[in-house]
Amino acid sequence: MMSVHIAPGPVPVTAPAAAPSAPLDTRALRGALGQFATGVTVVTYEHAGTTYGATVNSFTSVSMDPPLVLVSFMRSSGAAVRLPDTPFSINILHDSQNATAWHFAGRPQDDHSVEWVVDGVAPRLADSLAYVTCTPWAQYDGGDHVLIVGRVESFGAEESVGETGRAPLLFFRGGWRALAR
Repeated sequence: MMSVHIAPGPVPVTAPAAAPSAPLDTRALRGALGQFATGVTVVTYEHAGTTYGATVNSFTSVSMDPPLVLVSFMRSSGAAVRLPDTPFSINILHDSQNATAWHFAGRPQDDHSVEWVVDGVAPRLADSLAYVTCTPWAQYDGGDHVLIVGRVESFGAEESVGETGRAPLLFFRGGWRALAR
């Protein structure tokens, strides 16, 4: 077994690589990246007295000390403009929440309603598999996206998952999926 040693201390920052000499086929790139299954979240927040949400699958934990997570938004989205200064919740959806995912992706379903919980620094969905509520920590340029890092202020999760509980909603090859049971 190979061991890896990571030296403590600051990580050197490098300049972005030069652009490729030939333009990439972005449709083919999207297809290749679509081979990676992700969870589905809805990022919720309040701005000027209105509650908003956006379906997001680019979410990851960053650090446990301090507790940090990252979400990515299209630069043109309202969330990308509002979140750098606004507390937000990341709601991890379960496999029965397709309608919720569509709703916050801009395709509301006629018979779907959303229940909110407002008990902390940001509103969250009442029926998510798990949630983390954050305050803004940092923002980074991500090309046509904005990368927003939040400091986790509170969190919660269903105690029963997997065989006896609900499973996460997944996004794979351009569509919603569920874990095999």
